[in-house]
Amino acid sequence: MATRTSRPERRNQVLSREQIIETAIELLDTGGEGALTTRALTERLSTGSGAIYYRVGSREELLDTATETIVTAALEAKPVQVSASPEDEIRTVALALFDAIAEHQWLATRLTLQVVRKPFGPVTVGIFERIGRQVDALGVPQASWFNAASTLVHFILGAVSQHARIEGDTSTVEPDRAEFLGATAAAWAGLDAEDYPFLHAIAGQMNDHDDREQFLTGIAVVLDGLTRLG
Repeated sequence: MATRTSRPERRNQVLSREQIIETAIELLDTGGEGALTTRALTERLSTGSGAIYYRVGSREELLDTATETIVTAALEAKPVQVSASPEDEIRTVALALFDAIAEHQWLATRLTLQVVRKPFGPVTVGIFERIGRQVDALGVPQASWFNAASTLVHFILGAVSQHARIEGDTSTVEPDRAEFLGATAAAWAGLDAEDYPFLHAIAGQMNDHDDREQFLTGIAVVLDGLTRLG
């Protein structure tokens, strides 16, 4: 009696949702949204498009899931201090998002789209809940909670997105930061001091500024304003 030879198990039969998301993030990190194609994904995973659609849905759904995965991890960041103040909590989550976008340049655009298009989605809900609880702890009157939390969230997302590579930028070479800042400082210093006294005065500060320190200064300014709402 002939024995039935077992067929080797296909890759797509053991392919997990997590594997697909991880690979998608790798492709996005390498080449931005343009690099995330069905062909690239199926070749990297050695599977068919059906297995991908079955586990994560459409390309747009995969982009949303990749965004949610990274943001959720960032929102789990905890302050170093055991008994952190509301200000410490806000700075921690703000810097976690700052670092996430610095690491995943494509994330800035997707994160903004999530907040604008899906205020009920897990990304927007997660950010507002983490920030909003600290707004309450700061003593902001409940009638001002929405405006206060929105101000913080909009500042954080706007500031971190400014440092990311703009989606759709077709330049192939990333500008050297020191060279770029030096050229900008020189251009500002070259302006007529009578017509542009402010820019002329701060031109020297352009070369020496630290992005994270500047970001935290902005957070401090917003927080100081919020504490005055009571």
